[in-house]
Amino acid sequence: MALDRRIARCFNETFARSHGCVMVGGAPEPRYLPERQSPHRAILRYRENFAASALHEAAHWCIAGHRRRSMVDFGYWYAPPPRSDDVQTRFVEVEARVQALERFFSQRIGLEFQPSIDDVSQVDDAALSRFSSAIDLAAARMCAAGLPPRARHFSEALESVSWRR
Repeated sequence: MALDRRIARCFNETFARSHGCVMVGGAPEPRYLPERQSPHRAILRYRENFAASALHEAAHWCIAGHRRRSMVDFGYWYAPPPRSDDVQTRFVEVEARVQALERFFSQRIGLEFQPSIDDVSQVDDAALSRFSSAIDLAAARMCAAGLPPRARHFSEALESVSWRR
């Protein structure tokens, strides 16, 4: 079974019953639909068959509070690239914590993590270095405070699976 589908199965076995959310791949773009927007349960869609996208969307879901999980795409704004420096700065502020958790999940299954600035017009060594530092800081804060409960639960589920390919 493909890695992305194994991640989705692990997520679904962990949260479908307890939280009424299922993860499904094959989407042209990631999308979260709360239960009120879809029949019977929330749907967390990740991009195509990309394992990193599945882990990234799981990280968003694990961080989102109850109110955000009741909104389409967690109520986040998304400004497509190219972005102004101010908008890119706001993107980095939101994404650093999410990507820190994505990196944590990636480590649990032995998948190489690649930070994503998302706006290729702003990708240079300095920008990537700043973003990587923001991810490192978010990860350190998360480790010091402890993972959010759903993130901890998913991490434990990931650790319980053999990810050898």
